[in-house]
Amino acid sequence: MILFDLDGTLVDTAHDLAYALNLQRERHGMAVLPLDVIRPYASHGSRGLLSVGFDLSPEDENYEAMREEYLALYDQVLTRKPILFEGVAELLAKLDEKIVPWGVVTNKPRRFTQPLLENIGLLERAACVVSGDDAPRPKPYPDTLFLACEQAGVDPQRCWYVGDAERDIQAGKAAGMQTVVAMYGYLGVEDRPQEWGADVFVNTPLELLELING
Repeated sequence: MILFDLDGTLVDTAHDLAYALNLQRERHGMAVLPLDVIRPYASHGSRGLLSVGFDLSPEDENYEAMREEYLALYDQVLTRKPILFEGVAELLAKLDEKIVPWGVVTNKPRRFTQPLLENIGLLERAACVVSGDDAPRPKPYPDTLFLACEQAGVDPQRCWYVGDAERDIQAGKAAGMQTVVAMYGYLGVEDRPQEWGADVFVNTPLELLELING
């Protein structure tokens, strides 16, 4: 089975994540940030987005209130412009053709994961969909990956996990899976994917077919 992270790996959600952040910045009297400034933080959830948008960290007094405000705004726009990364549709079609199960394991809360995948027609096709709040601990812990394997009836050692953040690789390795870095994802200049200990690096989704064919 191939398991995918969601934001920055399977679906390009940066436009909508950035749109919600800029709505919030405008609400607080701040100027809009360009997409290319926000994009590298799109895989890091509300923590990363509030960091780039407001220089906030979870230790700040008003962090939780700002986080709730951001999530409420994103809830309104999350299906505005999500698109599959180029090559993903063809990759998933090939996996289906070869009867190779695939699923989604994300730290995104289920309240966002389900409508997003439904909007782009993937919810019913996936062998499993596990969100960050479906298990006691999200990535970098392996809990959600183990849950996905349980749902799909596949041994973790027979799985690949594909992601674009260090916590994805940490979680995959902790679960005993082969790990793949999506180099086309939301990597920032400070990221050092070569140091994450992944098994494979791919520059396009279609390069994953070599894993299957191999």
